Amino acid sequence: MQASEGRRKMEALLEGGRPVKHVSRKALYTRLEARITYLKDFLDFNSSDIEALTTGSKYIKALIPAVVNIVYKKLLEQDITARAFITRNTADETTNVDDWYTEDSPQIKRRKMFLRWYLTKLCSDPTEMEFWRYLNKVGVMHSGQERRLPLNIEYIHIGVMLGFIQDVFTEALMSHPTLSLQRKVALVRAIGKIIWIQNDLFAKWRVRDGEEYADEMSEIILDDKEGYIGEKKILGDSSPSASSSDDDRSSIASSVAPSAASACPFSDMARPSSETKIWAGR
Repeated sequence: MQASEGRRKMEALLEGGRPVKHVSRKALYTRLEARITYLKDFLDFNSSDIEALTTGSKYIKALIPAVVNIVYKKLLEQDITARAFITRNTADETTNVDDWYTEDSPQIKRRKMFLRWYLTKLCSDPTEMEFWRYLNKVGVMHSGQERRLPLNIEYIHIGVMLGFIQDVFTEALMSHPTLSLQRKVALVRAIGKIIWIQNDLFAKWRVRDGEEYADEMSEIILDDKEGYIGEKKILGDSSPSASSSDDDRSSIASSVAPSAASACPFSDMARPSSETKIWAGR
């Protein structure tokens, strides 16, 4: 009786005439669909964002090879993140590394390939729950909970990497030489919201909020092959950009200093007055 009375009060109109929506705290921690709905509603992720991603995905995809190069250059700069490609654990500081991986190491080339596929997946259909299930799986895969080959990347590194990726995309899209300002802003907002939802789907496996519902949380099968959910292939050959040999060569390129041969996929177009990480190939 008291609960229903409380619900009626929650549905009372606010001063502005807007009803107060009820959000089940338990559902946020036990049902991925409820969590995604809440995040999208709060961020106002709507049809305008979906349209921006749909119509502008070619611009984002064109940037992906250069973005991947920049991200991996950054990850290999510090020992704490570079070591994780060998130990699979950023908490492991006991392993002595004599031969650090470089951008040309086969293991790093393979990781670059998966990051290209992952970023391409961000340009797919966010109206499908499968899209968000995959992003959730990416989150748990980096939390050290996988049974066969645990990968433990502590959240500080995940969070700052997502911020770095968002910054690179923002800088590159806002300095695009031909897109209108309106489309630039729409694309930056849409990709930013996707990245922040992905950020939450990393954090949820790290924070202790809602731990009283741990036994009821949605089960994640961790024995799937990378790029799969169950038997369904999510990443890889089905993506045009993933099978592009030009993308492969661009993503593996190690030139990162400013030069006439810019890493930017738009380098043949007119340069803006202020160079960015992408334009300058840095």
